Amino acid sequence: MSKDDLLEKAIEVRSRAHAPYSEHPVGAALRTMSGKIYVGCNVENAAYPEGICAEASAIAAMVTGGDTQIAEIVVVGPGEVICTPCGGCRQKIREFAAPDIQIHAGNKDKILKSYSMESLLPDSFGPKNLG
Repeated sequence: MSKDDLLEKAIEVRSRAHAPYSEHPVGAALRTMSGKIYVGCNVENAAYPEGICAEASAIAAMVTGGDTQIAEIVVVGPGEVICTPCGGCRQKIREFAAPDIQIHAGNKDKILKSYSMESLLPDSFGPKNLG
Protein backbone atom coordinates (compact mmCIF):
# COMPACT_ATOMS: atom_id res chain seq x y z
CA MET A 1 0.00 0.00 0.00
CA SER A 2 1.38 3.38 -1.00
CA LYS A 3 1.27 6.69 0.83
CA ASP A 4 -1.43 7.75 -1.68
CA ASP A 5 -3.59 4.83 -0.54
CA LEU A 6 -3.04 5.87 3.07
CA LEU A 7 -3.96 9.43 2.08
CA GLU A 8 -7.30 8.23 0.70
CA LYS A 9 -8.04 6.34 3.90
CA ALA A 10 -7.07 9.32 6.09
CA ILE A 11 -9.34 11.63 4.08
CA GLU A 12 -12.18 9.12 4.32
CA VAL A 13 -11.92 8.65 8.08
CA ARG A 14 -11.59 12.42 8.63
CA SER A 15 -15.22 12.68 7.52
CA ARG A 16 -16.21 10.71 10.64
CA ALA A 17 -14.38 12.98 13.09
CA HIS A 18 -16.34 14.41 16.01
CA ALA A 19 -15.02 17.98 16.10
CA PRO A 20 -17.96 20.25 17.06
CA TYR A 21 -15.82 22.54 19.26
CA SER A 22 -12.72 23.20 17.15
CA GLU A 23 -14.41 22.52 13.81
CA HIS A 24 -11.04 21.03 12.83
CA PRO A 25 -11.60 17.40 11.78
CA VAL A 26 -8.43 15.36 11.40
CA GLY A 27 -7.88 11.92 9.90
CA ALA A 28 -4.94 9.56 10.22
CA ALA A 29 -4.07 6.30 8.51
CA LEU A 30 -1.08 4.16 9.35
CA ARG A 31 0.51 1.05 7.95
CA THR A 32 2.28 -1.34 10.27
CA MET A 33 5.39 -3.39 9.60
CA SER A 34 3.07 -6.40 9.21
CA GLY A 35 1.28 -4.56 6.38
CA LYS A 36 -2.01 -3.97 8.19
CA ILE A 37 -3.74 -0.58 7.91
CA TYR A 38 -5.37 1.24 10.81
CA VAL A 39 -7.26 4.53 10.74
CA GLY A 40 -8.40 7.07 13.30
CA CYS A 41 -10.10 10.44 13.57
CA ASN A 42 -10.18 13.05 16.28
CA VAL A 43 -12.99 12.77 18.81
CA GLU A 44 -13.56 15.93 20.83
CA ASN A 45 -15.31 16.16 24.18
CA ALA A 46 -17.17 18.99 25.92
CA ALA A 47 -14.49 18.69 28.61
CA TYR A 48 -11.90 19.92 26.09
CA PRO A 49 -8.74 18.17 27.31
CA GLU A 50 -10.54 14.81 27.31
CA GLY A 51 -10.67 14.56 23.52
CA ILE A 52 -8.49 12.23 21.48
CA CYS A 53 -6.41 13.09 18.41
CA ALA A 54 -6.67 11.20 15.12
CA GLU A 55 -3.15 9.79 15.46
CA ALA A 56 -3.87 8.51 18.98
CA SER A 57 -7.11 6.97 17.72
CA ALA A 58 -5.28 5.12 14.93
CA ILE A 59 -2.54 3.98 17.32
CA ALA A 60 -5.13 2.66 19.77
CA ALA A 61 -6.78 0.71 16.94
CA MET A 62 -3.36 -0.65 15.94
CA VAL A 63 -2.54 -1.87 19.44
CA THR A 64 -6.05 -3.31 19.82
CA GLY A 65 -5.48 -5.12 16.51
CA GLY A 66 -2.30 -6.74 17.86
CA ASP A 67 0.32 -4.63 16.08
CA THR A 68 3.03 -2.50 17.68
CA GLN A 69 5.28 -1.20 14.90
CA ILE A 70 4.35 1.72 12.66
CA ALA A 71 5.93 1.65 9.21
CA GLU A 72 4.32 4.82 7.81
CA ILE A 73 1.56 7.28 8.74
CA VAL A 74 -0.48 9.98 6.98
CA VAL A 75 -2.23 12.82 8.83
CA VAL A 76 -4.68 15.21 7.14
CA GLY A 77 -6.59 18.27 8.31
CA PRO A 78 -9.58 20.15 6.91
CA GLY A 79 -8.14 23.20 5.18
CA GLU A 80 -5.40 24.36 2.85
CA VAL A 81 -2.74 24.56 5.59
CA ILE A 82 -0.54 21.57 6.46
CA CYS A 83 -1.67 19.50 9.44
CA THR A 84 1.27 17.99 11.32
CA PRO A 85 0.98 15.85 14.46
CA CYS A 86 0.81 17.83 17.71
CA GLY A 87 3.61 17.40 20.25
CA GLY A 88 1.70 14.77 22.22
CA CYS A 89 1.01 12.74 19.10
CA ARG A 90 4.63 12.96 18.03
CA GLN A 91 5.50 11.28 21.32
CA LYS A 92 2.73 8.69 20.85
CA ILE A 93 3.97 7.87 17.34
CA ARG A 94 7.54 7.67 18.69
CA GLU A 95 6.51 4.90 21.08
CA PHE A 96 5.79 2.62 18.12
CA ALA A 97 8.09 3.96 15.38
CA ALA A 98 11.72 3.75 14.36
CA PRO A 99 13.56 7.07 13.85
CA ASP A 100 13.49 6.72 10.05
CA ILE A 101 9.78 5.96 9.46
CA GLN A 102 7.91 8.45 7.29
CA ILE A 103 5.22 10.74 8.67
CA HIS A 104 3.29 12.38 5.83
CA ALA A 105 1.41 15.58 6.66
CA GLY A 106 -1.29 16.94 4.45
CA ASN A 107 -4.16 19.33 4.10
CA LYS A 108 -7.71 18.64 2.97
CA ASP A 109 -6.77 16.72 -0.16
CA LYS A 110 -3.03 16.05 -0.54
CA ILE A 111 0.23 15.33 1.21
CA LEU A 112 2.26 18.52 1.49
CA LYS A 113 5.39 17.34 3.27
CA SER A 114 7.00 14.16 4.58
CA TYR A 115 9.16 13.92 7.66
CA SER A 116 11.17 11.24 9.40
CA MET A 117 10.24 10.50 13.00
CA GLU A 118 13.65 11.80 14.05
CA SER A 119 13.14 15.14 12.29
CA LEU A 120 9.77 15.72 13.99
CA LEU A 121 10.98 14.71 17.45
CA PRO A 122 14.78 14.89 17.61
CA ASP A 123 16.63 13.37 20.57
CA SER A 124 13.32 11.96 21.79
CA PHE A 125 12.56 10.16 25.00
CA GLY A 126 11.40 6.62 24.35
CA PRO A 127 11.23 3.09 25.74
CA LYS A 128 15.01 2.64 25.73
CA ASN A 129 15.36 5.62 28.09
CA LEU A 130 13.58 3.61 30.77
CA GLY A 131 16.22 0.93 31.06
